[in-house]
Amino acid sequence: MHIHTTIADFRAARARAGRIALVPTMGNLHDGHIALMRAARQLSGGAAVVASIFVNRLQFGQGEDFEKYPRTFEADCEKLIAAGVDHLFAPSEAEMYPQPQRYHVEPDQKLASLLEGAFRSGHFRGVATVVLKLFNIVQPDVALFGKKDYQQFLVLKNMVRELALPIEVVALETVRADDWLALSSRNSYLSATERAEAPRLYRQLCAVAETLRKGAHDNVRDFVRLEIAALAELERHGWKPDYLTVRRRVDLQPPEQSEEPLVVLAAARLGTTRLIDNVEILSQ
Repeated sequence: MHIHTTIADFRAARARAGRIALVPTMGNLHDGHIALMRAARQLSGGAAVVASIFVNRLQFGQGEDFEKYPRTFEADCEKLIAAGVDHLFAPSEAEMYPQPQRYHVEPDQKLASLLEGAFRSGHFRGVATVVLKLFNIVQPDVALFGKKDYQQFLVLKNMVRELALPIEVVALETVRADDWLALSSRNSYLSATERAEAPRLYRQLCAVAETLRKGAHDNVRDFVRLEIAALAELERHGWKPDYLTVRRRVDLQPPEQSEEPLVVLAAARLGTTRLIDNVEILSQ
């Protein structure tokens, strides 16, 4: 695996490469990331696989965990080599932002201001800005993201479409532990007791999704009733939910028809750790 720490070095390698599949990450890699790397190899028709590792200050809000976000570069490199990644782009902050970033991508606020955007002001602005910058540097033909960050994927997919970028954006299913907890770099913050409790978030999402799949939703009040019951169950077990809600898959707006493709999304704190997850509602 070739490791590139400067834009100039990577661009020199890019000039010699053919098709490229990119998996952007912030490092501290787990099996979910590695699944994306392997899928990049399988789905991209023989393209070179490029991973990026960059902890992006722009997407962290005040009081969030930028400084303590786990940085495990050597272990990450070992995992990427084992997964058959061809190139790693791992710039420093000074390389990516040699001067304060004054130009930013402003996502559609109808999508970016709700759910995660309502609790993490400016988060998607920072995500979209750094991903567009990575796209400009790497010039991938394919970019892969996980569905755990459902809203993020929609923001980035829409950015690619509206800016006419020549990139195929692919979403892969969330990778889960044996007890169905969605894999996340922040799971390492959980205590042993919290880790045992953490799968409850997924179970509540599944319970709502299964009820709706069976047709128990005639109007908006039915959605709200299910959401309130699920939130109360989390709170009874010590969670502090930000939201648990049923939304349209296409734009994450509240559903208007029961026949629309839907997704249940949640974010909640368990101790000091904030977890997110989602479950798509499959038709019967």
